[in-house]
Amino acid sequence: MPERTQGLATGTLSADDLAAVLAPHHALTGKSLSVTGLRKSYNGTTVVDGVDMEIAAGEFVTFLGSSGSGKTTTLMMLAGFTEPDSGTVSVDGRDITRLNPGKRDFGFVFQQYLLFPHMTVAENVAFPLQLRGVAKPEIRRRVAETLEAAGLSKFAGRRPRELSGGQQQRVALCRVLVYRPPIVLMDEPLGALDKKLRDQMQTEIKSIQRELGLTVIYVTHDQEEALVLSDRIAIMKDGLIEQFDTPRGLFERPRTPFVADFLGAANFLPGTVEDGGDSGSTRVRLDSGGVLTARAHPCVPGRRVRAAVRPGRLRLCGAEESCCTGVVETAVYVGSLTRITVRPDGAAPGTPPLRIETAATPPRPGERVNVSAEPDDISIFDDVDGG
Repeated sequence: MPERTQGLATGTLSADDLAAVLAPHHALTGKSLSVTGLRKSYNGTTVVDGVDMEIAAGEFVTFLGSSGSGKTTTLMMLAGFTEPDSGTVSVDGRDITRLNPGKRDFGFVFQQYLLFPHMTVAENVAFPLQLRGVAKPEIRRRVAETLEAAGLSKFAGRRPRELSGGQQQRVALCRVLVYRPPIVLMDEPLGALDKKLRDQMQTEIKSIQRELGLTVIYVTHDQEEALVLSDRIAIMKDGLIEQFDTPRGLFERPRTPFVADFLGAANFLPGTVEDGGDSGSTRVRLDSGGVLTARAHPCVPGRRVRAAVRPGRLRLCGAEESCCTGVVETAVYVGSLTRITVRPDGAAPGTPPLRIETAATPPRPGERVNVSAEPDDISIFDDVDGG
């Protein structure tokens, strides 16, 4: 066995090794993808409602949303498995909207793996090459290299039922990478794995994508997975893209209440604008009685708003810094931090408590605390039902 793959005897996929083995033979360069006005309805119900996006060559993009948001239907239209009612899909400027899925030359990794149970691991990986008419000697070479780099050589003669879930997922990934697709679509491929293996596979998939320059479009409902993997994330709701941005942009500059609450579960503090931002910051008089100073946001004084702050950005402070005070209801230790809830003074009945995550020594339930946040960590939204 070559020195590069000596450390793979345990069957753990090494992205660096896999990329190094595959790349010298065929440079894998992703292609750009453009989506314009993509729509799809079923029985009069619109499930995708005018999706527009530009995805750069070599970019890792994730569709993130809850069930029914339209993310998987959008992916299926990109793959060609579902025909859109209207709109276009283009790759490197070439319209492929009506092109047969088999002629798009995309790679597709499913959650269920979809390995052929009657075939061995080697036969499963070889199958897409056989479909493409690759010569047998070349098939044997590519399959052997890919399986060796993935730490699966010793499983080449086994059937899928004889493998663990993680091993089956690596076979599914190898089956895609073996034919060097410029664009890879992944539909919740890690959903069936346990957390430890899922975390490991996230790192490996991202590393392989970067090393080989693949364009990857990934679907998940797991927020942490999306943040770890993605160059950009499209957050979807009711068939629409609420915001298409970098993980940092989504987390720190949400454009809608839905994005603020969906990604990171923001606290919303209702109040009235006192200073509309002409002074370089926006002052909000909270309904609970305190005053909160946020980054400048164009607002008319007197306007009703909601200030959004993520749990990790609220902090316990001294009375002189406080924007609100309250009583600790719960304090739960979760390892690297403690999650506490605080009932603000003066909060209206039915108002949810503030959620705070802190690495500092936490207060005990029943203690009174002062709470504040930095202006740059606060987003301001009109006080309407946007989430």
